[in-house]
Amino acid sequence: MTSADPTCPATGQTLSLDELMTDHTEPLFTFVRTLVTDHHLAEDIVQETFICAWRHTNRHRHGQGSVRDWLMTMARDLAVTSLREVAVQRETIDAEVDVPEPDHADAAAATAEAVTLLRRLPEEHRAVLLHTYVAGRTAHQTARVLGVPVRTVRSRHNHALSALRASCTAR
Repeated sequence: MTSADPTCPATGQTLSLDELMTDHTEPLFTFVRTLVTDHHLAEDIVQETFICAWRHTNRHRHGQGSVRDWLMTMARDLAVTSLREVAVQRETIDAEVDVPEPDHADAAAATAEAVTLLRRLPEEHRAVLLHTYVAGRTAHQTARVLGVPVRTVRSRHNHALSALRASCTAR
């Protein structure tokens, strides 16, 4: 025993960390190993249990269970906390790994191709597509903006889409 060993207020006995470890390491490790699958994590939890027990001997009440039960309870709590921390770390890592990055090169190539195809259309057909798709206007709104009948807008729209489809299938 060292002079730094605490005294249990319930029993008045000096608790030696060496004695605690000698008497309870093996059963604690076996118990913790059933809770966690990692051997090294189990060792860390057992060590942390002894440190907590030694620091907080005043929390064990004489006559309210054995020292081993008290240690097992602390070890279980520490194991649960460790398992939760590991789960959070895995979720964070998985979230970082599973996030697909958008491929801007494909979008840029598609935009360039769309602009090229739109430039090949007659001006009145291109105007109808720009008003309906880009500006998000209805056929009636587009007709008002362009100053043409709604039927003309619909006709130009259909002709423009047909021309674009033909250009795409010709490639």
